[in-house]
Amino acid sequence: MAVGGFGVDGPYSGFNGKITASVVITCIVAASSGLIFGYDIGISGGVTTMQPFLHKFFPSVLRKAAEAKTNIYCVYDSQVLTAFTSSLYIAGLAASLIAGRLTAAIGRRNTMVLGGLTFLAGAAINGGAANIAMLIIGRIMLGFGVGFTNQATPVYLSEVAPPKWRGAFNTGFQFFIGIGVVAANCINYGTAKRSWGWRLSLGLAVVPAAIMTIGALLISDTPSSLIERGKVEQARQSLRKVRGKDCDVEAELAELKKASDVAKEANREPFLTIFERQYRPHLVMSIAIPFFQQVTGINIIAFYAPVLFQSVGFGNDSALIAAIILGLVNLASILVSTGVVDRNGRRFLFMEGGIQMLVCQVGVAIVLAVTTGVSGTKEISKGYAILVLVLMCIYAAGFGWSWGPLSWLIPSEIFPIKIRPTGQSLSVAVNFATTFVLSQTFLTMLCHFKYGTFLFYAGWIALMTLFIALFLPETKGVPLDSMNLVWEKHWYWRRFVCDRR
Repeated sequence: MAVGGFGVDGPYSGFNGKITASVVITCIVAASSGLIFGYDIGISGGVTTMQPFLHKFFPSVLRKAAEAKTNIYCVYDSQVLTAFTSSLYIAGLAASLIAGRLTAAIGRRNTMVLGGLTFLAGAAINGGAANIAMLIIGRIMLGFGVGFTNQATPVYLSEVAPPKWRGAFNTGFQFFIGIGVVAANCINYGTAKRSWGWRLSLGLAVVPAAIMTIGALLISDTPSSLIERGKVEQARQSLRKVRGKDCDVEAELAELKKASDVAKEANREPFLTIFERQYRPHLVMSIAIPFFQQVTGINIIAFYAPVLFQSVGFGNDSALIAAIILGLVNLASILVSTGVVDRNGRRFLFMEGGIQMLVCQVGVAIVLAVTTGVSGTKEISKGYAILVLVLMCIYAAGFGWSWGPLSWLIPSEIFPIKIRPTGQSLSVAVNFATTFVLSQTFLTMLCHFKYGTFLFYAGWIALMTLFIALFLPETKGVPLDSMNLVWEKHWYWRRFVCDRR
């Protein structure tokens, strides 16, 4: 197995890796939790281009757009408008830090249910919002819902999926995020011309919330989570359900109990344990990977795709259609990742996707610099606007089969059980914190940096691709309980994990 460019040969303990109908259904239902995050990402950018919504809550944006000589990059530069989008991420950050203890105490599945119910309440408040305060309160509740589900779901998928196919099953979470984005963009397109369309767009978030909540109630918790909470017989039944009734699960169950017992004997606060020297590689990855995922610029482009395409020359309808196209390309590329991740490995997809995104971001910057000028006051032609869309689609494809699904997969599979919920919490918190900063600053950055905004993200993509090449070991096919062997063989990280004095 290739690890950071070096070979690793180790006796990984493997159990039944069969794909059963039960494990497929369970993972699909669990992965549907991604719908609520995707729907919110897609709906926010579209709603913020709807004139009735802006007229009611953000009239200053409309006044700025009406000015004849407004710089194309600066039309939507409003801190209050970006606060509407980014308030969710502060709430998500707080929720994800709580969720680590919550998933350990009440289980992965119950945390997903709680997240769905909280999101549903937030969607109802947003749909009926009468002022900015209601909008922000609704967004905060959405943030708590997303924070809980984003922490619990990737861990759930990694713990339930057969080791050989863990990558493919885990990409399902990103796939449902993509479905949520596309569905939201289509709804925005259908409601944009109606005076109450923004209410429908925001209020319909109750639908994905209801779907994933009901789905989560119908599946059992993971065997690891049940054993962690002392429910051994339920864990045995859960394991039989996902591995097949004819399968002998006792060996795998014994391994899970052993890992849980070791964690309990240590009796250490997980948030302190994760900072121990032997977990340094895990800590670095749980911070670096979600941070890098966001500085690819993808969520910002997804949030503001309609705004961005309007800014570079598309009309309102055309901008929403362009956002839908972008979402469909991303969705299709996630399917590519599902088929490749457990064959070619995580490192290959990370690096190929990184190079592809880098070229496209530089390409967009060049096109915008040439066509709109350094000041951004020139009007871009329709042909060049379409070229920007094509480059953005190639960029979205690169993200969709690399940093999109893999940024949820890696943190959920590298931690030992005693710090797995804590590690995933930290990873999701970093994701939300970075997203908040970027979403709060993107429109201002676009206004001041202009086309240089895309070069800013290109620089980060170059750095993260180099980081993956040097420091991320290959984890495909490795059972969760054997993951320590991967770090022990890595050229750099072995100095930390092998020195446990």
